[in-house]
Amino acid sequence: MASGSKKVIYAALVGNSLVATTKFIAAAITGSSAMLSEGIHSVVDTGNQVLLLWGNRQSRKPADEQFPFGHGREIYFWCFIVAILIFALGAGFSIYEGIHHLLHPQPLKNPMLNYVVLGLAIVFEGGALWVALKVFNRAKGSRGIVEAVHHGKDPTLFVVLFEDTAAIAGLLVALGGIALGQITGNPAFDGIAAILIGVILGGTAIWLAYETKSLLIGESADPEIVQAIRKYCLELPPVVAVNEVLTMHMGPEFILVNVSVDMADKATAGEIEKAIAVFDQRIKSTFPAIKRVFVEAEAQSRRS
Repeated sequence: MASGSKKVIYAALVGNSLVATTKFIAAAITGSSAMLSEGIHSVVDTGNQVLLLWGNRQSRKPADEQFPFGHGREIYFWCFIVAILIFALGAGFSIYEGIHHLLHPQPLKNPMLNYVVLGLAIVFEGGALWVALKVFNRAKGSRGIVEAVHHGKDPTLFVVLFEDTAAIAGLLVALGGIALGQITGNPAFDGIAAILIGVILGGTAIWLAYETKSLLIGESADPEIVQAIRKYCLELPPVVAVNEVLTMHMGPEFILVNVSVDMADKATAGEIEKAIAVFDQRIKSTFPAIKRVFVEAEAQSRRS
């Protein structure tokens, strides 16, 4: 994991830890379902950051006989687990608590405490979101946010970004629900806010799971890298044609490359060996994320 994404996780972990306890205290004093949902949300997010850090540590384990290409894809697994936890715990509990509050409404006590806690939470979560956006914008380059998320190979960046965005949205919904409940005297708004928080978390979890799934299954490198690999192959003197370029991300910073090429019939073994060595050195120096390269010499007629 890059140092930037690690910085994002630590910032989110600190932010969530600072507000989780205060949300639970405020929920216990005021009886607010929206605040209780927000407390659960912060606990889930804090646990998620711990899982992401654990996934990062596991993904750095060296290759061994059982895992010859290393453990880099383990970070994808833990990001997928994070999406499941957001959906099952965060969204599930929030919706349950909101429905329970609608069926058994209770008037809010001391709503001013909720406003203070939510205001502080917005400040802390906003700081974590600012750090996440800063690192994400630097990583995405000229791409749009949706495109950068879809093509991103380090899911920790957009997982934390989604979490922090959902956290701010949830806080604003909780603030609105408590305010409407106080103004109208109708406690149902507090329960409705809790349900909306659950819907926000559920949508976030589904999007995270969708974006992480392709990485977990085995996603190819960016098209620009694949095109460059094909171009470098064709520039080698013994290569007549490139049959196929196969790539797979074994981790955010580990690309596996397998190339099938048609070599000239008159090329000697020494010329082929030298060409492959030049090709290997060139693409690894151009794209440091490419760690392993396999070249297969195969005539085009044999593939047709």
